[in-house]
Amino acid sequence: MFEYSDRNVPDAEELRDTDKQAANNLNQLQHLMPSLLEATLAIIWADRLDWFFGAALGIYYHPDETAIVPDGFLSLGVDRVLDEELRLSYVMWEEKQIPPILTLEVICSEGGGEYFFKKDIYTELEVLYYVIYNTMRRRKPPLEVYRLVDGRYQRQLTNPVWLPEIGLGIGSEIGTYQGITREWIYWYDEQGKRFLTPKERLQAAERRASSLEAKLHAIGPGW
Repeated sequence: MFEYSDRNVPDAEELRDTDKQAANNLNQLQHLMPSLLEATLAIIWADRLDWFFGAALGIYYHPDETAIVPDGFLSLGVDRVLDEELRLSYVMWEEKQIPPILTLEVICSEGGGEYFFKKDIYTELEVLYYVIYNTMRRRKPPLEVYRLVDGRYQRQLTNPVWLPEIGLGIGSEIGTYQGITREWIYWYDEQGKRFLTPKERLQAAERRASSLEAKLHAIGPGW
């Protein structure tokens, strides 16, 4: 873990503008992949207040270093919401020094250090799971899930991969999100069953309501 003195460290408001450039360079897939995970997680963990999922949000891990900006990340053991203004960034010295337990990088063009300096920083921060979705991999599956073991990231070869420390699995399959049909990254339960997206949940509820209405209509008014 990076070490520094906690005296005179800047707060989130002082740091708020330093990571905007990286966030503004996102393409559509880099935006949608994390948003799908976040939206689904908000339903799965609707009653939990001890987690935070950030998308294109700067992680400040040392006051003398610029922020690192994953496409997405998950932290556990932190407040779901800090205040009504929400987080300006993820400042580790304001988050009980808790690093993300999972980071996500989506590679859609020439890499930006995902396999090199970003990986080194995540290792130093002891980020337990590092997920890379690399659309440039033409002959291999694009999803790579790594687990930190003895200071080195080891590739996990199943799809989905069960993440016991998180209590969820993560994997990829063909599906439809915001009207776009392609391979997406999803959350899974321990049996490997995919959690439904918010729209899929709504559609399932509408089908159940329609089915119940049809049954009641068939029974007739005497019911």
